[in-house]
Amino acid sequence: MPKNVLVTGGAGFIGSNFVRYLLAHDQQVKIINLDALTYAGSLANLADLPDPARHTFVKGDICDRALVDGLLREHNIDTIVHFAAESHVDRSILGPGQFVQTNIVGTFTLLDAARQAWLVEKLLPVDQVRFHHVSTDEVFGSLEKDDPAFSETTPYSPRSPYSASKAASDHLARAYYHTYGLPVSITNCSNNYGPYQFPEKLVPLMILNALNGKPLPIYGDGQQVRDWLYVEDHCDAIWQVATRGEVGETYNIGGGNQPPNLEVVDTICDILDELAANSPHKPHRQLKQYVTDRPGHDRRYAMDIRKIESELGWQPRQTLSTGMLKTVQWYLDHADWLAEIRQDSDLTGWMERNYSNRGGEK
Repeated sequence: MPKNVLVTGGAGFIGSNFVRYLLAHDQQVKIINLDALTYAGSLANLADLPDPARHTFVKGDICDRALVDGLLREHNIDTIVHFAAESHVDRSILGPGQFVQTNIVGTFTLLDAARQAWLVEKLLPVDQVRFHHVSTDEVFGSLEKDDPAFSETTPYSPRSPYSASKAASDHLARAYYHTYGLPVSITNCSNNYGPYQFPEKLVPLMILNALNGKPLPIYGDGQQVRDWLYVEDHCDAIWQVATRGEVGETYNIGGGNQPPNLEVVDTICDILDELAANSPHKPHRQLKQYVTDRPGHDRRYAMDIRKIESELGWQPRQTLSTGMLKTVQWYLDHADWLAEIRQDSDLTGWMERNYSNRGGEK
């Protein structure tokens, strides 16, 4: 079993949840957390960790080869779980260059550093190391209403700078397995939601705008379909694959439900009507506002998760209703976290840039 794990992007949304999950569920593992602390990463996401003595934070860029080389050797890293990525489609449309740098060059840097340490210098036995690459369902493109769900063999068809950069990183990971024999595994996940998510994403944005009586911007007709996955379920699946999944294999991870975005927003509004009973903005559904759609907006995603179910026995524990209830309650209980995130990020400026030409919230 892994002893020393390098988690990249571990101060971001999914990465910080994974750090918490791993510290709580594996009493032996030590975590080295490498994060550049860009807009979506924050040390506030790492407050009050379980057993923090087993967690070491390092501020740095995954493209810094000397830094990565040093960490692999200094901490005797046997497992890399690679989350670090630029991940917001809207930001990739306005500024694609950073997505190419982080998602492609950064992944290459990590893969090649691992190859040098594990395969060339043989610092650890090859059967005791693993490079796990975390990817997205967006690499598969968009589905029509009656198309079958994405499987692990669905051809790639990325449609945004973000998904294209993630597709390239997936191809690099597979190439390092096939060419060099680097022990790699890959997971492609659906849309995550849950605690510590940066407030530009759909779920936290709707929660926070509704609480403040601001418009809830709905892209286009709101009928875009996503497969919603509670973040702790995702973390559990990643660890199952990283420790028990077959080397060289890819596993799809999904939440087992595909509601349209409009239904997700309505669900959030209804939960807030109940949990924030004294809100002056009830019913919160009245705050919905339709805005101009995102360019090239994928219409539907859906994940076939039969492979991970049959091979590893993994299934999501949370339904959309139970997971969303937990998520809304968490945001209601963590106003201090939100205040710190807003202070540390360019959230207000980003919202202005993204929504100013859509006819929605500025």
